[in-house]
Amino acid sequence: MNNNSGLILVIFGASGDLTVRKLIPALCDLKNQNLLPERFAVLGVGRTDMDDNGFRVKMKEGIGHFLANMPCGVQDNRQEEFLQKLHYISINTSEKNDYNLLKQRITELNNNYQTNENYLFYLATPPNMYEVIVNNLGLQGLNRDTQTSWKRIIIEKPFGYDLTSAKKLNHKLLKVFHEDQIYRIDHYLGKETVQNILVTRFSNGIFEPLWNRNYIDHIEITSAESIGIENRGRYYDHVGAIRDMVQNHLLQIVALVAMEPPAVADAKSIRNETLKVFQSLRPLTTLDIENNIIRGQYLASTIRGEKVLGYRDEPNVETCSKTETFVAMKFYIDNWRWSGVPFYIRTGKRLPIRVMEIVIHFKPSPHVLFIKETGTAMTSNQLVIRIQPDEGILLKFGMKVPGAGFKVQEVGMDFHYSQLSEVHLPEAYERLLLDCMLGDATLYSRGDAVEATWAFINPILNTWKEKPDIKLYGYPAGTWGPENTDQLIDGLERSWRYPCKNLSSDSNYCEL
Repeated sequence: MNNNSGLILVIFGASGDLTVRKLIPALCDLKNQNLLPERFAVLGVGRTDMDDNGFRVKMKEGIGHFLANMPCGVQDNRQEEFLQKLHYISINTSEKNDYNLLKQRITELNNNYQTNENYLFYLATPPNMYEVIVNNLGLQGLNRDTQTSWKRIIIEKPFGYDLTSAKKLNHKLLKVFHEDQIYRIDHYLGKETVQNILVTRFSNGIFEPLWNRNYIDHIEITSAESIGIENRGRYYDHVGAIRDMVQNHLLQIVALVAMEPPAVADAKSIRNETLKVFQSLRPLTTLDIENNIIRGQYLASTIRGEKVLGYRDEPNVETCSKTETFVAMKFYIDNWRWSGVPFYIRTGKRLPIRVMEIVIHFKPSPHVLFIKETGTAMTSNQLVIRIQPDEGILLKFGMKVPGAGFKVQEVGMDFHYSQLSEVHLPEAYERLLLDCMLGDATLYSRGDAVEATWAFINPILNTWKEKPDIKLYGYPAGTWGPENTDQLIDGLERSWRYPCKNLSSDSNYCEL
């Protein structure tokens, strides 16, 4: 960050959970690393009645509770210096006239901090407020770049409810802001290990030549959560796993795994290549949706001696709800590199552990010469990219067991980010906020890409709506989803990897 520049970050929904848990702690950590400009201020906007001091007190509590790293430079008063840059205004964000007050406050802060009218707006609000806020910012002229200043806006997910609503929202946004000003955030892309997918692929000559249909048998991506819906029943019951996880997070990960090398490592080139992946997704037929997608819903169970509710027993969930809390699916990418290679993804609530990883399954040797200690044929090599927890990379291959004969044991060669004890591993929101301040949109979704992912997902939503008899499987909380999920992966030598908290372990009986 150029410390001679300046900016005001305006957070709508500043009294909400996202601001206190993620945004302010991330900004505080950036301050601790000298990555914020000297002329910087935050203006929180919300309906809750609060003054500047009340806002600072609340955010200080959040920093102390949620900031994973050392408190922000307490020894040199950086935390107090940061808190003094926090301000708050209470307005009714649905009321057009209140935006006059907002503009006056922003102008006042701009004059006090000399931020050169550089404004970043963050919409940490319910999606139904996006259009209202954007229109009113436009009416106040707070959307217009000049030759010496910029305006940007960050939109939280969900970006639309389906393809029609996503197109409508894009249309409304582009009436006020141009595409280069709009940053559609996906916090998964801010994770260091997600970004490392590109480096692993394109900076290592041993991987990229093998990264295609000739050497890769199949690819699986797992995103599991051990928690339930955590008092979000009113929201989640109208969204489900397909909208909450697959349409955005998981398809974005698929794009990074499957994309072609960009000409240069800039935002436009990288986002052009990810868009091509979305455009190459094979459209799903009704038969595909019935046979290649499994949806499930967690049931009441006992986990480590504690009874947990089933999904339909959660607060604010319909008693006969058919909302899926688990999805596993198989699909294809129809292009030269990936033709015929199946991609498998699964995600769910109330699974055994919280974990996200990518597993590249390479094709087995064409002729079996050696057997494992167990007397079975060697399985194929795997490259495991662990995004969370125990972030790192694992390569699995066969080695000879010492002694007579040629029995083989599977071993792993691994790297863990935790081994870099002196390297700071930033939180996702730190990286994404900093990138937006710098005008780098590489890790943000473009409007055409969002519409392309919805175009892939929309037939699933429509088929489930039109054919309510498609099976919704129950699975006990604390298990890996419906029992028939294993049947989704074709072939005798193919199966899901069942990960443990430790990257190097995988077993149905691992210590969870």
